[in-house]
Amino acid sequence: MASLVAVVVAHDSAEVLPACLAALARQHVPAIVVDNASRDASVPVAEAAGARVIRNARNEGYGRANNIGVTAAVTAERVLIVNPDVVLQPGAVDALLAAAAAWPDVGLLAPRLVEPDGRFFYQARSLLAPYLTNPGGRPALPEGDACAPFLSGACLMIARALFLDLGGFDPNIFLFYEDDDLCRRVADAGRALVHVHGAVALHGRGRSSAPELGRVFRSRWHQAWSRAYVSRKYGLPDPSVSHLMTNLPKVALSALALRRSGLERYGGSASGALAFLRGRDALAREGLR
Repeated sequence: MASLVAVVVAHDSAEVLPACLAALARQHVPAIVVDNASRDASVPVAEAAGARVIRNARNEGYGRANNIGVTAAVTAERVLIVNPDVVLQPGAVDALLAAAAAWPDVGLLAPRLVEPDGRFFYQARSLLAPYLTNPGGRPALPEGDACAPFLSGACLMIARALFLDLGGFDPNIFLFYEDDDLCRRVADAGRALVHVHGAVALHGRGRSSAPELGRVFRSRWHQAWSRAYVSRKYGLPDPSVSHLMTNLPKVALSALALRRSGLERYGGSASGALAFLRGRDALAREGLR
């Protein structure tokens, strides 16, 4: 088990870190917490839980911070990338390792993610896996281990050497679609992506960071920008114009109705799409260039 190390990226995650790190400790998985300049007690909480903490002077984004953590996990044969709002259930790590041993050529493995409402998350399609789409079919959730076109970055297990050989998460992405991109590159390398049904993890979904003013706008900005970026990267049609045209009327309606939530949500999406069309860089927006 010492050859498996968990990497947890935190940003104002003090509320959810204790349960996440305690679950890892119960399954004897050492953790590296990469803190993205949290303003709350994330660092002392992680240190109190026995995790090794890497403090970033600024918020490096999700994928870039994970790259830092995986690089630092020098003793690990495999790394377990875990969101701070994910709590691995008893036996989950053993199930993931057993699947990795059973299929040594697998590239990525992920547990069954159970959402707060009790449903389990399984995305049958990915923007970057057009060769696996089935638009006319009815999605059927797996009832056992299954190959997948996409595995959520909320919790992934991968051989450290493979992750580094592939260049890790794309460092040009600040947030969103970095997991789709990694899944695509793993698949392009001839490796399978496997959903491990017997490994269960509870996912808080959206609780990784504490709520703050402007968070929804920023999140939606990056979601729109990153979708356009990965579309261009893989030669897919640029969705920015249609994304902009879809969201601008919603911005106007939200303004007329004085709905702040709508302004943040739709305004962020429209702004991210417009920024991409104008050639603006996501990292530059965050002061990382």
